[in-house]
Amino acid sequence: MTPDQIKLVQDSFREVVPIKTAAAALFYDRLFAIDGSLKALFHADVSKQGAKLMAALGFVVHGLSRAETILPTVQDLARRHVGYGVEEHHYPIVGQALIETLDAGLGEAFTQDVREAWQAAYGLLAGVMIAAAREAQLAA
Repeated sequence: MTPDQIKLVQDSFREVVPIKTAAAALFYDRLFAIDGSLKALFHADVSKQGAKLMAALGFVVHGLSRAETILPTVQDLARRHVGYGVEEHHYPIVGQALIETLDAGLGEAFTQDVREAWQAAYGLLAGVMIAAAREAQLAA
């Protein structure tokens, strides 16, 4: 990611924070609309999961400018997700739901540059998570 992309993601996320509860609900609505079978992976209250999602997004977004400091936590998260039943083919679905949520939540502020920055951020993190998940599966 370029420094400009990192700034775009961080600046746009500041606009999401005030609507984080609604954004999380929208995310899960989109996720389950894209692939209803994913509901089976969520045993807890989705609103509680939404709060966790927004906290994790905040952690990652704030750490993008120093990615090396957040990657171990992201890798641990991916390893835990293997145990929850998350599979590699789920990552693009989550990415689609995230982009659609940001598009709906940010409206006109979700410019093409902002979209591309978020896609780059998600691509980076999904790649790290997929690699960590593969390692965990091989070690099991």
